[in-house]
Amino acid sequence: MNRKRNALISAAAAVLSGLLVYGVYMLQLREVQFQETVTVIVPNRFISAGERITADMLGSKKIAKASYVPEMVLEAEEVKGLESVVPLGLNEPLLKWKVDKFRLLPSRSQSTFQIPREYVLSVSNGIRAGDKVMLYLSGEGVESARLFEQPVTVASVKTSANIEIDDTENPNLMSMASGDKEKMYASRRDANGMIDYINLNLTEAQWLELDSLCKTGKSRIVIAYSPQSLDIEQAAGRPEEGP
Repeated sequence: MNRKRNALISAAAAVLSGLLVYGVYMLQLREVQFQETVTVIVPNRFISAGERITADMLGSKKIAKASYVPEMVLEAEEVKGLESVVPLGLNEPLLKWKVDKFRLLPSRSQSTFQIPREYVLSVSNGIRAGDKVMLYLSGEGVESARLFEQPVTVASVKTSANIEIDDTENPNLMSMASGDKEKMYASRRDANGMIDYINLNLTEAQWLELDSLCKTGKSRIVIAYSPQSLDIEQAAGRPEEGP
């Protein structure tokens, strides 16, 4: 009886000893993983949204290999000349989705379409290039409704003289990129010119839907600027896939 009890005790002790050794091994392995580092690119100062990134804005920082994710930038050359989509914090590992090139250009799935004037019932004179706008359908015998669920990007707005509408001393796009709502308001107030041409970045499916609804003349669109459009984009956190 004693021999059986001793055997059970010995077996339990062996199991506990094995678990202890395994636990120590895992802790040591984790420590080694954290000791291994990766050098990533970081801003060496705060960078506002919309700033063009230059070499003097960038530095490097070592982080634990276990903390590295593929979205982190490893070489400064990857982001030099790009534009910050969101504000970038000091010494914060730079993620690829936070920078972009030619933000007013359409994404891979889009094209820039000039909307025919006969398709447009009204367009807010406060709209500027880079804004997100909502499109609404209107017309006799047509139920008024939002045309697309998500806002679309304005590529440009011009007068009949083919001049971009903006306040030259306080461009709206720069104010919007910096998040300065007071300057954004001022640029809309001080800019002059009626919008005759508006270009939107649309997918092929969006353009075909818009064209099929408006080419008969029974339906027209209302193009409206709303601060909520910008909030929708910011709430998404990640920008559209670039060109």
